[in-house]
Amino acid sequence: MNVTKIFGIHAVQAALDFSANKIQHVWVDSQRQDKRLLPLLKQLKGLNLKVEKSDRKRLDKLTDSKNHQGIVAEIELPGVHSEEELKHIVNTMTDMPLFLVLDQVQDPHNLGACLRSADAAGVHGIIITKDNSAGITSAVCKVASGAAETVPVYQVTNLARTLRWLKDKNIWIVGATGDTEQSVFSTDLNLPLALVMGAEGTGMRRLTQEQCDFLVKIPMVGQVESLNVSVAAGIMIYEAFKQRIN
Repeated sequence: MNVTKIFGIHAVQAALDFSANKIQHVWVDSQRQDKRLLPLLKQLKGLNLKVEKSDRKRLDKLTDSKNHQGIVAEIELPGVHSEEELKHIVNTMTDMPLFLVLDQVQDPHNLGACLRSADAAGVHGIIITKDNSAGITSAVCKVASGAAETVPVYQVTNLARTLRWLKDKNIWIVGATGDTEQSVFSTDLNLPLALVMGAEGTGMRRLTQEQCDFLVKIPMVGQVESLNVSVAAGIMIYEAFKQRIN
């Protein structure tokens, strides 16, 4: 069982909203009585979850002196899903597929932000590589704000092979890169789709890019050369989402 500690009012509230059954223990600052914390404590009490009153020093120790806002929870982390589970989902889907593929994205904050955008735009899952990628951690869950519970993350050993399999299932593979002239905003994304984002700084690997049916870029007019990968992923996802609902 993969258990970790999360902390802060927002993170614990998200855990209560989406995975209350996975909370195992809660510590709260016995001296803190602010208006944001009290409703959370009432909700915890209503669920009969074990709540231990502690002093601030104990909470600081549990969180390495991070900003815990007077509450810490021990929770079972969401698990990653296998390649076989991905294949089962694809083979049984009735909706038009929309997946986000992260090629060795290593920053937990980027994965968390991608999960949050994916949840909002109805993405069916995020595909990550087994090696050199961020997995589901407490940091990811904190940034995702509940989306780690609602958006499945599929971990695959060989990404190029997985992309070839998706293509065999009539899912188009679209890669994001600055080395193309085709704008994402002038591209038809209203089709079965897997959007591929490369790693921070290095972009997609060569073998990954070779599996893409076509490449698109996000037009930029400023002096910054590229966007943060989670920001870019959010823009791409929402362009596909916009085209699907129009």
